[in-house]
Amino acid sequence: MRWKPFAAANDVPVRRRASARMPRLLGTLLALLALLPVPAPLGTPGAAAAPVRIKDIADFEGVRENQLVGYGLVVGLPGTGDKLRTAIFTRQTLIGMLERLGVNTRDQETRLETKNVAAVMVTANLPSFARPGSRIDIAVSALGDATNLTGGTLLVTPLLGADGEVYAVAQGAVATGAVAARGQAGSVQRGVPTAARISSGAIVEREIPFELAGRDRIRLALRNPDFTTARRIAAAINRAAGAPLAQATDPRTVAIQLAGRDPAEFLTDIEQIRVEPDMVARVVIEEASGTIVMGANVRISTVAIAQGNLTIRVTETPQVSQPEALSNGQTAVVPRTNIEVDTQQDRRMGMLRGAVTLADLVRGLNSLGVGPRDMIPILQSIKAAGALQAELEVR
Repeated sequence: MRWKPFAAANDVPVRRRASARMPRLLGTLLALLALLPVPAPLGTPGAAAAPVRIKDIADFEGVRENQLVGYGLVVGLPGTGDKLRTAIFTRQTLIGMLERLGVNTRDQETRLETKNVAAVMVTANLPSFARPGSRIDIAVSALGDATNLTGGTLLVTPLLGADGEVYAVAQGAVATGAVAARGQAGSVQRGVPTAARISSGAIVEREIPFELAGRDRIRLALRNPDFTTARRIAAAINRAAGAPLAQATDPRTVAIQLAGRDPAEFLTDIEQIRVEPDMVARVVIEEASGTIVMGANVRISTVAIAQGNLTIRVTETPQVSQPEALSNGQTAVVPRTNIEVDTQQDRRMGMLRGAVTLADLVRGLNSLGVGPRDMIPILQSIKAAGALQAELEVR
């Protein structure tokens, strides 16, 4: 008699039901996987840029900041101000300010030796639609030979616009955020102690007149001019509005008809529309720091690259020759020179096939052992050979 393994009475039906459900579960899983987006590899021609809001790539006409500038005095410095003997403008400004306050210093002008005053330039940006009474931030910069503005106070300084009118008045305690210490044998400095900021340090006295109400049209100004981007913005606005209200007039401008709509509400809706900006294939090189930035649309035609350097290393290891004891010889220095020449013969020529992408270019240069500093002349040579299908901007 053979023993059979114990089996429940419902084992077979359960297995049949599981096998019957399997095709349906597999089909549902495949359908869900088909709906998931498949990201394109970096550097492929079909890789699309992420859409961005219109407010992040364009500005509305008239909705802009205006620059203000003024000249003033910072007082209360701990002996780090201008030297009145050399900073003549600081002396004249100080004398004029004291005279306006009723203090006569003309007779004692030669005795003004204070080092607690510094002449400064005050700059600020007046935001759009800034109303009288609102506050704005200002920047303060030393104009004379002051060494540190920490601890000073800016006196009342009118801020002028490009038309010469006063639009704000600045005053307050300056804050540099810098640290400077000096001793007899050394010094240390972090930050720039001659440049400071005053948060909410100016009060707006006059507003720049600009009204959105009553306008029948407004224009968008692209921060990076491009025909394709301007046309995409116009098409996106027309789709959202359901009417042909926008038109790209040039690479930087998109004209929008308001058509009786509320300007503030309509422009708010336009700001949130997302478009995919296009960009010019460009390679930017910063020679001072060795920084290279390349766009995704950069392409390289078929080209062969070989890179190598000639390094000559000269090492001097002089030796001292001393005579034996109780002899009449003299101590002499015997030169020993070692010269090494490295031609980097292990470098090979690499071939980049036509229409390679940014990722292929970087990968190919890295395989040759090329660093960022060496990539700069290589890219310049590729551009000179006509194989770099992009703009090359060297700064």
